[in-house]
Amino acid sequence: MVRAHRTAAPAPSPLTVNPIFAAALDMQAFCEQQPWRFCVIGGLAVERWGEPRLTRDVDCTVLVPVGRETDYIDRLLEGFTSRIEDARAFALANRVLLILNSAGVPIDVALGGLPFEERMIGRASLYRVSAAAAFVTCSAEDLVVLKAFAGRDRDWADIEGVLHRQATRLDEDLVWRELRPLLELKEGPTDAEDKLRRLFQTTRAAE
Repeated sequence: MVRAHRTAAPAPSPLTVNPIFAAALDMQAFCEQQPWRFCVIGGLAVERWGEPRLTRDVDCTVLVPVGRETDYIDRLLEGFTSRIEDARAFALANRVLLILNSAGVPIDVALGGLPFEERMIGRASLYRVSAAAAFVTCSAEDLVVLKAFAGRDRDWADIEGVLHRQATRLDEDLVWRELRPLLELKEGPTDAEDKLRRLFQTTRAAE
């Protein structure tokens, strides 16, 4: 599994961090103050592990104990600006809170509660984006799991980039251990397992 040594993140320097990175650092600092368990996923994790692409927001997961959703949502809405009307009700219904940081960068906060999400956050590690700034992202393996579960065209393109960059460093067994139970939760048929297996085979053949 691709891992990095995890240490306390240093204070960011606004002169060396772009607005998207700064928003991730804002979210991280807020979670550390609570303290809450957290990691960045989505486009910023793709930038770390796969082929970088344009991203205009921050996607993250905060681990929320069952029954504490309202507490976490209300606390986040005290620290950040809502992006939509009645964001609280939307978050309770969809387990995603849509907020902005003080610079107006969108942040999508997934309210994590699955055992997989707890393990994902436990495996997360620091991604250094400047000499003075680093934030925590999910592992490459967990990023592949998240993307295969979501299953959009963009997600599969992201997975290809991760497999291309990480190649034999990926723990494929871990990916399958985490992904298969999640796919069983999906309603209706899915070809995600077959598509991912083909991508792994293509990557191995190209080595």
